[in-house]
Amino acid sequence: MTLSVNNLSYTYNKGLPTEFCALRNVSFDLSGGCVLSVLGHTGSGKSTLAQHLNALIIPQSGSVDADGVSSAGGPDARRSVRRKVGLVFQYPEQQIFADSVAEEISFAPKNWGADEDEIKRNVAEAVKAVSISPELLPVHPHHLSGGQKRKIAIASVISAKPSYLVLDEPTAGLDCVSAREFEGLLAVLAGKGIGIIHITHDIDLALRVSTNILILEEGRGIFCGTPAECAEFLCSAEVKGLVLPEVLELAKRLRSHGIIDTLEWTPERLAERLKEKWQTRTR
Repeated sequence: MTLSVNNLSYTYNKGLPTEFCALRNVSFDLSGGCVLSVLGHTGSGKSTLAQHLNALIIPQSGSVDADGVSSAGGPDARRSVRRKVGLVFQYPEQQIFADSVAEEISFAPKNWGADEDEIKRNVAEAVKAVSISPELLPVHPHHLSGGQKRKIAIASVISAKPSYLVLDEPTAGLDCVSAREFEGLLAVLAGKGIGIIHITHDIDLALRVSTNILILEEGRGIFCGTPAECAEFLCSAEVKGLVLPEVLELAKRLRSHGIIDTLEWTPERLAERLKEKWQTRTR
């Protein structure tokens, strides 16, 4: 099935002096097991898009459909969309409220009417998926680190078994070790068949983890394609608020001088490409 966004537009404060168009005719499709990263500058419409996907905001124009169910279809339809599309906010403190980690993670399946056995299974699977230590289950979530809170927020959403997961700036404020752990978590969740919308300003991370990448600029979708296609696009066009990662910038310059033939965006792949080129020239 598919999470489908078609010609989605949204304007805040319509008719007022503070009127602001946050989204302009944005379209894309996401299938289960795929990771779509949404890149864009601050104010590009990323968070507004995230809230539309979970039916927290209803489209003024265009549509959001989760497995054929429209978020504009009334209360029952919105509930169905929220059941299918889990949303993890940028700041986990915004959605964590229970007195223990165990209570927090079990809340969603309880809310959706799961029985006790199902709740126990779902919580155990969610805890394992995000690598939370069982020792933390009785602990109050607000006593934990930022990275641990982020894991708990994700676990509390995936314990309800959503078909799709929207992550709004999930690595914001994380150290490099926690960010790398998050990359592994994305792969695990996608491997379970969950379709993931990864909203970020981190080009490096998006290129590494994505099946496809959507770029927003001033609320418009100006690009959507594979990481390789995205790298080519970013090297040929200036996008407001986005700066090429150092490795991709270096690869761009090396290619322009004929030293390599293709763009690379990880140090390992670029080093491998240079090694191959050197070996070819010294034969």
